[in-house]
Amino acid sequence: MLWDVFPDGEHFGGAPANVAVHAAGLGADAMMISAIGQDARGEEALKRLASFGVDTSAVGRLADHPTGVVHITVDSDGLPSYDIAAGSAWDRIPWSAAVERAAQRADAICFGTLAQRSPVSRATIRRAVAATRETAWRLFDVNLRQSYYDSRLVIESLDLANALKLNEEELPVVAGLCGLASGSPVELLHALCERFGLRLAALTRGPKGSVLVSAGDVWDAPAPKTRVVDTVGAGDAFTATLLVGILAGESMAAVNRRANVIAAYVCSQPGATPAIP
Repeated sequence: MLWDVFPDGEHFGGAPANVAVHAAGLGADAMMISAIGQDARGEEALKRLASFGVDTSAVGRLADHPTGVVHITVDSDGLPSYDIAAGSAWDRIPWSAAVERAAQRADAICFGTLAQRSPVSRATIRRAVAATRETAWRLFDVNLRQSYYDSRLVIESLDLANALKLNEEELPVVAGLCGLASGSPVELLHALCERFGLRLAALTRGPKGSVLVSAGDVWDAPAPKTRVVDTVGAGDAFTATLLVGILAGESMAAVNRRANVIAAYVCSQPGATPAIP
């Protein structure tokens, strides 16, 4: 849970928060596990999540660490650069009875790499994932940022997960960190499924759609044409739609098609979390 601070204003975000918001918008009972500071940004973050219908009872409130921010600057060519504040509340997500209850009742839990950059949050995240039921989906939603990852972090996260979602840029990096030989995207996804016992691996490819891979099947879906306003949050919308569709009992082919439709819609709207019609 953090705020993206642009020269012209602030926008609430963070990939896991975006996933929770979209999951709630698609009809799921969505909960957020994170931490905020006891400050104005933290209170506003709670209000934003509540307005989307996301349960925040498992969000810690810390007196000694501020709500997270990312300062974003854009150069003359329009290319952004990011300064992710250190020592933020989300780096210190505390274990609590509320976190344990959230994990134990979850049908699916989604976690990434960036929030594991600090030992405290890393321990809480892994304990929460391990606390889910045997039947739960444990989706590792890769979000490689700057230098906040290494082979050990990626491999240990894959060991915890039973599903994986990543994009075209992340796949070769993850494959390399796992010591996999080169191959086609589908071959690499199959290799990851086999090595880590994954039930599913999902690869997003922007305007080229997405591919889902299991031990024995491949589902390919195109992306509908859309007028792109910005792509912020599109991958998170894909993740949410994927999980909600799976839990609703839809076929993988249908889930894949719908996830592309929702992601394309988010690309056509400003911001990461537009309301889903």
